[in-house]
Amino acid sequence: MGKTRLEAFSDGVIAILITIMVLEMKVPHGGTLDALLPVWPVFLSYILSFVYVGIYWNNHHHMLHTCRKVTGGILWANLHLLFWLSLIPFASGWVGENHFASAPAALYGVVLLMAAIAYFILQQQIIATQGEDSLLKKAVGTDWKGKLSPITYATAIPLAFWYPLLSMALYVAMALIWLIPDRRIEKALKNHEE
Repeated sequence: MGKTRLEAFSDGVIAILITIMVLEMKVPHGGTLDALLPVWPVFLSYILSFVYVGIYWNNHHHMLHTCRKVTGGILWANLHLLFWLSLIPFASGWVGENHFASAPAALYGVVLLMAAIAYFILQQQIIATQGEDSLLKKAVGTDWKGKLSPITYATAIPLAFWYPLLSMALYVAMALIWLIPDRRIEKALKNHEE
């Protein structure tokens, strides 16, 4: 089957997640800048979560360009990824509302870890479906960022119970690493077309 419906459904879910996150932010009461101080943690967690959802959307978009056909395994792997991404608004809200406390910071890491694992599973499903000459397999190569992410999240989760702000700093660091444009898939697609 083609990939159009998979792309459209995934794009719709991700758009809804971003909408939910922004709707969860409460407008402060008061017309002074001091009224913003209590909502800064919520706003900061929103920014981080928006960046993560954007990173996943961007990478998902590029990854699906390498996919020639969609199988049941790919559909289920994609739903698995969307499930974990759908928990980002909840984890983001909890961590922001509680000013980056230990348990919310740890849960935020669990959601990021599981989303990273789900993304890897989807990637492997696409590679397996496309065969030995998989364009995605060639593009991904050693995928050092894909391997570093789960290790960082797994380290940050228990760390959150002693140093929650350091744990959050690790999540920010991983987001910054992923924000650096990764042109592997674009290059592989361009080389494939030539």
